[in-house]
Amino acid sequence: MTFSLIISTYNRPEALAKVLAGVARQTHSPKEILIADDGSTESTRILIEQWKAQLRIPVSHLWHPDEGFRKTIILNKAIKAAQGDYIIFVDGDCVPHARFIADHEILAERGFWVQGRRCFVKSEYVEKFDPATISVWQWLFLGRMSGVFKAIRLSTPIIRRGTEQRGIIGCNMGMWREDLVAVNGFDEAYVGWGVGEDSDIGSRLYHLGRPRKFVYGHAIIYHLNHPPLSRDRFRDNTSRLEETLRLKRIRCERGLAQHT
Repeated sequence: MTFSLIISTYNRPEALAKVLAGVARQTHSPKEILIADDGSTESTRILIEQWKAQLRIPVSHLWHPDEGFRKTIILNKAIKAAQGDYIIFVDGDCVPHARFIADHEILAERGFWVQGRRCFVKSEYVEKFDPATISVWQWLFLGRMSGVFKAIRLSTPIIRRGTEQRGIIGCNMGMWREDLVAVNGFDEAYVGWGVGEDSDIGSRLYHLGRPRKFVYGHAIIYHLNHPPLSRDRFRDNTSRLEETLRLKRIRCERGLAQHT
């Protein structure tokens, strides 16, 4: 079984640098890293080229022009290019715990997809955050980080299996490639930040017969907080998600199959 790591990013090279530093610290390495770039400027490309020389893992930079929030499209292109049997997704502002990949390897199970959790590094402390040097307990105590039950790795994870809508987030997911192909990947009808594409693919996996393993204490990421983005497509995206749930849709029309 092989693992591919897909990191989505858009114009936050300073955050992406911390994420890649976290990847470099992993106790287990994925087969490859694919950076799904939704149209970042040259500074992100330069950063990625620098890290290619440092990481002992193949790194692919998938990019398309900036035409607004089109994360689902670049994610599908990354899935199409991925070589691993199992794909782990993180966002480019979410720094992985040193055992993040190892934990996902433990959690991967046929017939399920995995939802890890995230704790939050407060915006004013993001620049100083370095999981290699800081004490997570101390940062929680000092109020620099929130989400204590999502921040601490346990020797044994707490796992709840089911098909709940609550807590579906795209910044920390693990899915079998064959299941992603079966549901046709992310629905590219979703545009705009804030709601929809993550819950949609999770729900379509439910409809395929793939419950979620909802996990605390393993596969931890540290979210580097930032100002919220525009939610101008919130209503349209919510309506589309409600339709997916009502119809128990498995495959989306505009998805992975478009990218040959």
